Formats: sequence, C-alpha cells, structure tokens
Amino acid sequence: MQNLNSLQIELMSSLSGYIIRIREILPSIYPHKPLACVNTYGCQQNVSDSERIKGLLCEMGYDITEDDTKADFVLFNTCAVRGHAEERVFGNIGRMKQLKKEKNNMLVAVCGCMAQQQIICDKVKKSYPYVDILFGTKNIHKLPEYIYKRLTGSPRIFDISDELSDIIEGLPIRRDGKLKGWLPIMYGCDNFCTYCIVPYVRGRERSRKSEDIIAEAKQMIKDGFKEIMLLGQNVNSYGKGLEEDINFSKLLRKINALEGDFRIRFMTSHPKDCTKELIDTVAECEKVEKHLHLPFQSGSDNILHRMNRRYDSKAYLELINYAKERIEGVTFTSDIIVGFPGETYDDFKETLKVVSEVEFLSLFTFIYSARHGTPAASMPDPVSREEKGKWFSELLKFQEEISKRNYNALVGQSFRVLCDSISAEGKLSGKTLSAIEIEFEGDASLLGSFVEVRIDKFTNKLEGTIISKE
Repeated sequence: MQNLNSLQIELMSSLSGYIIRIREILPSIYPHKPLACVNTYGCQQNVSDSERIKGLLCEMGYDITEDDTKADFVLFNTCAVRGHAEERVFGNIGRMKQLKKEKNNMLVAVCGCMAQQQIICDKVKKSYPYVDILFGTKNIHKLPEYIYKRLTGSPRIFDISDELSDIIEGLPIRRDGKLKGWLPIMYGCDNFCTYCIVPYVRGRERSRKSEDIIAEAKQMIKDGFKEIMLLGQNVNSYGKGLEEDINFSKLLRKINALEGDFRIRFMTSHPKDCTKELIDTVAECEKVEKHLHLPFQSGSDNILHRMNRRYDSKAYLELINYAKERIEGVTFTSDIIVGFPGETYDDFKETLKVVSEVEFLSLFTFIYSARHGTPAASMPDPVSREEKGKWFSELLKFQEEISKRNYNALVGQSFRVLCDSISAEGKLSGKTLSAIEIEFEGDASLLGSFVEVRIDKFTNKLEGTIISKE
C-alpha cells in the first residue's frame, strides 16, 4: 500500500472493516454469488472511477456483469456536462423500478457528477424512491459502508458531502481492459469556465503524489498494458499544491523513463497552461504520443472572454505553431462549442478560421447546452437552436473536407501501429504514435503488439497492409 497519511490510514481501516462485514453477510442474503453492474456515463475520468468502484465491489464479494437485468446491485456513475446525458441516466434509472419489484434485496445506487448537485439529489430522493444510495464524486471510498448499512436495514442513503480534500490512495481497481488503461494523476478543476459544471461537482484541483502515480504506472506495465492514458480535468496544471518539485512535464519524463515498450497519452490539456516546456517534453520523449488534444472552444476572442478561458486565438495559434515546429508528425484534436450565449455568425466564422489554420485530425463538437448553476446559464442567448444547428452543420462539413485532404495525403506512407482492437468482421485496427487510426487485415494473435503498416487507401477510414511485425 502507498505511503498514506493518518487520515487515509483511518479511512482505509474503516473501508476494510465494512468490506469484511459485507463478505460475511452476503451469503445469508443471496442464495447465489451476487452480481453487480456499473453503468458509466461521460468522460474517461468517470470510466476510471468506475474501475475503482468495480474493484471495491469485487473485494466485497460481488461478481461483475454487464447486464443490469441480472444484477443484484446496479450503480449509475453519471455525467453532468451535457443535458442529453442526464436524460439518458434518468431514463435508465426509471427501468429499475420494475426490476426492484421482481428481485429481492436488489440495490440501486447513483453517483458521479450529476449526483453531486443538490438539485439532482433532491429530485432522486423525491421522484425515484427505489434508489437506495446516492453519493458524490469524493465519496467512492465510502461505498462499502453505504452498501453494508443499506443491506442491514438503514434508511436510504444520500451523501454529497465534499469536505474531504485528500485523495484516497490504495483503492482496489478492476480494469476494463488489458491493453489500454486509465491512470488518473489529478482530480478537480480551478478554471471555472462559465459554461462548465465540473469545478462545482468535482471540486478544486488536487494532484496525486508522483510516487503514487509512478507505482501505479509500473504495475500497469508489469500487467502488460501497452497504452497508459494520464487523466485529469487539466493535466497541464498537475503538481499545484504538492510539496515536491514536480509539474506535468517532469511527470511525463519520469513515466517515459520507465522500462518497457508502451505508449503514454494524456488528456485534457487547457491552452492557458500549455507551455513550451510541455511541448518540448512531448517532442523529446519517445514513448509520449505525438498528439495534442487542446480544446480551444471558440476562435472568437469575444466569446473566449465570455467563456472565461483566459487565452485568445493568437496565443492558441502560437502554441499550435510551436508544436508543429518542435514535434515531428504532430496531430491535433480539439473541442468546440457552437452557439455559446452571445455568439454571432461573425464570431462563428472566427472559429472556422482557427480550424482552417490548425487543420485538426478531428474535432469533438457540441451545440451549447446550458448547465444549471453555471454563469453562462443566465446569460442572454438570442440565437435560435435552429440557427445554431446550421452553424454546427457548416462546421462539420468544413472539418470533413480538411480530414479528407489530410488522410488522403497519408496514402502510401508507413507507420508503426499498436494493434488495439478487432472488429466483428475480423479486421484489426490500431493507432500510430500520432494518434492516426488505421484498419488492416491480421490475426487476433497480434492484439497488443506493434506492427509496421502501409496505408493503402482512404474511403471513410484509413485502410492499410501489415508490412512487418515485431
């Protein structure tokens, strides 16, 4: 176990005690090995949190199932970033009403970013009486306590307290894959972009000690992982508040120096904290992916100011151009919000200018969705949803032409590719070090290995042929 402080030792001792008690009582409650299903919505951080939740459930004596109709414990790990995600969550929670009637001692739980909001907590408490447990983003380590209390007759449990500022190390993990893995390096966000709910539901930035991150990375490498994704709401600000002399660039170099043939990815980066030091590090570290996911959200300085992004389009493009100079084969992806309150078509055209200059590999695009509790939700928003939809379609078509041009330029070139998936039709696919995805013929035995692939053509995807194996 990592070097824990006295509070963490106390919490882990309490957690272990509840795990032992649950393992003792489960056989008297269920005539079979109980099954647990964890439904995850939203970002990679939620996926990583769910892996720790599954680890706890396995320690308690549950087996994991993907079928919530067969489960004795169903948990919804929720996302609050988009309104559509909330609608999906409530729709699926609604399905649990009939299931609970049919199954004795079934428990339903809700956690994550949605659950952290008081308005959602109140709604679940009032309108979904079959939900047994609701807890916030900082209380994953208390799940065994909640389950034990509920199984032994406690009233419904609702806990969205956020007093805990420490990161709890040492939680068990049941990873979803064996090839690509998530590695959180920090939690929370200090940026308070006016459209974003994350700082309110995830809390302020807290960085993990580098020794804990390195220990987890070493274990992942030992377990055979070939791709390690470093996670944080803003990885570029990693290290703030820690006593050690560390920042994100130094952490990348530490992980890059570990023995083994693997790749390092990271997300998400905030442009205001992206430095030339970081770009130099990406250029110089052979295991770090030559790709930057650098959300710029809007090309209009007026809209960036209203978003509280704290950079302008000139500063953003200076970073991009420096990365193009320093990182061989670098590619870029980004997030864009269309139709932010107060945005005009002239503002939108500024976004198209940035897209044209950068030539992104791909974009994650969204029409603005108001989130309750954020400053942007109360801003005047005169442009109709229909008009925003037209801008959105124009952006998609604009980026599609850029992607086609850039992908066609790759035909005939060869790249080292990590084979990471196989389709239902039996075709392999994988990514280059620059995050370019290629599909190719090959045997399933190649999964997890590196091969040299020549790109033969581009249709709606890049297709290639293996020319050598390692």
